[in-house]
Amino acid sequence: MDMLELRPAARRGRDAGVPMTEADGERFLADLAAKGRAPETVERYRRSLEHLAEVLPEDRRIRRGTLEQCREALLQAGYAKRTVNLILSVANTYVAYMGHREYQLGDSLETEEKLHPELSRSEYRHLLQVAKLLGREKVYLLVKLFASADMPVQELDKVTVEAVSAGQVTVGEGNSRRNIRLPGCVRKEILAFAERQGIYRGPVFLTKDGTPMSRTYVTTAIRSLCMVAKVPVEKGNPRCLRRLYLAGRKAIEDNIALLVEQALERQLDEEQLTVGWEN
Repeated sequence: MDMLELRPAARRGRDAGVPMTEADGERFLADLAAKGRAPETVERYRRSLEHLAEVLPEDRRIRRGTLEQCREALLQAGYAKRTVNLILSVANTYVAYMGHREYQLGDSLETEEKLHPELSRSEYRHLLQVAKLLGREKVYLLVKLFASADMPVQELDKVTVEAVSAGQVTVGEGNSRRNIRLPGCVRKEILAFAERQGIYRGPVFLTKDGTPMSRTYVTTAIRSLCMVAKVPVEKGNPRCLRRLYLAGRKAIEDNIALLVEQALERQLDEEQLTVGWEN
């Protein structure tokens, strides 16, 4: 059946918009699968729709200008420009599927952007100290988690009591599936927090109404801490914390590599004393 027949209400009114309900999204994804899209591709589309839903208006309708507003909201929430482009590309495909190409977003963001501001190690420690002083244990743990492990914020719901107890969190799907090891001190603090909150199974990081935290929620919480701590708010997002982790890890790996080279050099020098050509 023609999608225009399924959505006659969308044609009424000056700009009724096109709805994006859970049922609509599932039909869209099923259509992609029926057209031969790979399961991992369909899963990426699903995640993009979920991210888009976080910043849609309350009535969950896409109208003229809605996707421009969503783009700005996603950027404010700390999403990378490349990720925002992907989400909006999926949105364009969705509204076309629903028979409303007039709501598509024509342009995309330039990805040749300057690097995101770097969070220093001292600023990170200061954030933790301020969170402790304020008694904000949840945001303290969020900051520490993203700065201590290569944890994607969109996979935060995978940080369950069971996974933390096991010492690692499994993220991704299909070929991108991987295990993230949590440092012992972080595991201990997360489990202690969960116990005090009465969380004995399932996701640890929940909102007040008991639902897993969204990326927007996490970024807002960290930025509010930055404001109190006098740390630039543009550094208050999981991406900057992840970069801090990766930079620290690379520095340690580089030092280890140098030590290995020095050890090999000493070994060769010692052998040269006995088996060198001129000896």
